Amino acid sequence: MSQDEQGTGGRGDLPVTADLPGDPTQDRQPTTDRVVFGVTAVLTLAFVTWGAVATGSLEAVSSKMLNGLIHNGGWAFMLVASGFVVFALWLAVSRYGNISLGQEGEEPEFHTVSWVAMMFSAGMGIGLMFYGVSEPLAHFTNPPPGTHPFDAADAMQTAMATTLFHWTLHPWAIYAVVGLAIAYSSYRRRRRQTISAVFEPLIGARHAHGAVGRLIDILAIFATLFGSAASLGLGALQIGSGFHELNWREKTGTGLLVLIIAVLTVAFVFSAISGVEKGIQWLSNTNMVLAVVLAVFVFIAGPTIIVLDLLPTSIAAYFGNLAQLAGRTEATGKGEVAEWLGSWTVFYWAWWISWTPFVGMFIARISRGRTIRQFVGGVILVPST
Repeated sequence: MSQDEQGTGGRGDLPVTADLPGDPTQDRQPTTDRVVFGVTAVLTLAFVTWGAVATGSLEAVSSKMLNGLIHNGGWAFMLVASGFVVFALWLAVSRYGNISLGQEGEEPEFHTVSWVAMMFSAGMGIGLMFYGVSEPLAHFTNPPPGTHPFDAADAMQTAMATTLFHWTLHPWAIYAVVGLAIAYSSYRRRRRQTISAVFEPLIGARHAHGAVGRLIDILAIFATLFGSAASLGLGALQIGSGFHELNWREKTGTGLLVLIIAVLTVAFVFSAISGVEKGIQWLSNTNMVLAVVLAVFVFIAGPTIIVLDLLPTSIAAYFGNLAQLAGRTEATGKGEVAEWLGSWTVFYWAWWISWTPFVGMFIARISRGRTIRQFVGGVILVPST
C-alpha cells in the first residue's frame, strides 16, 4: 500500500486511480495466454490419462503424497489458516478498512443480499449441504483424537465445535485474503485479474508478466481443477448414495455417477456462460432461498428446543476450544491424530486453498465498490454466522 493509502481519512486516497479516466480493468479485452493454457491442458490430460490407464498406480502415489504432505506440512496448513483469520480481521478493524475496492465514490455493483448469496453458493455449496449433517454425526460417534467426552452431551458439544471450526472463520478467511488481494490489485492498482498480478509488488512487473507469472497462473489453474474435481466427485457420490438410500437404484454404479457428473457439468457450464449478472446471480439467490426453506423446515419439524439450546452451547464450545482446535498437529499424538487430520482438518484446509484461485477471483469480481471492511465482514462474518 502507498503512503497515501495508509492515512486515516476517508476511504483511502489514491491519486494513482483518481487521475485515470475510465476503468482499464473493464476496457481491456481478455486474452488467452497460449503458454499457460497449453501447459495446463497437457498436464491435465496427462493426469487424466494416468488415472484411466493405471488407476492403482495413481491411487498409491497420491496416497503417499497426501500422507507425506500431512506428516511434513500439516503444521504449515494449521499456522497459515489461523494467520489468515488474524490478518483479515485486523485489516477490517484497522485504518485500512476504509479503503475502497474501486474508484472513489463508486457504488457496489450488486445488492447486499445477492452479493452474500453468490459468495455463499460459490464458497461452500454442495459441501455444506452434505457435511452440515454428516460431520457433526461423525464427530459425535467417533470423537476427534485427544478429546474424551464423558457423556453424550459433552460429545455433542465437541462435535459441533469441531464442525464450526471447519466451516466458519478459517475457510472464509482463506477465501477472503486471496479475494481481497485480487480485488485490490485489479480495482485499486489497475492490474490484470490474474493470480500472478497479485504478486507483482513482490516479484516485480517483469517477472509477473514473464515466466514466473506464467508458472503461478499454471499452478493456480491446476489447483482449481483439482479442487473442482474433488467437489464434483464428492457431490456425485453423495447424490448417488441418495438414489440408493431412497431405493431408486439397487446400487450406485459407474454409469449413474457419470450421468450425475455430466448433468452437474452442464449446469455449471450454462451458469458460467450466462454471466454473473444473470445465471450465477439467479442460481445463487434461488439456492439461498431453498437453503433457508430447508433450514426452517428442519427447525420446525425437527427437535426445535434442542436446536435452540445448541446455538449458544455450540458457539461457546467453539470459542472455548478454538486454541486447541487450531493447534492440533501430529505432536499431540502420532498415528491416530495424523490419520484424523488427513481426513478432516488438513484435508479441509488443502481443499479450501485449492479453491482460492476460483473463489477468490469470483468474490473479487462481485465485490467491486465495497470497502475492505465491508469485504471482510461480508466474506467472513456473514457466511460464518
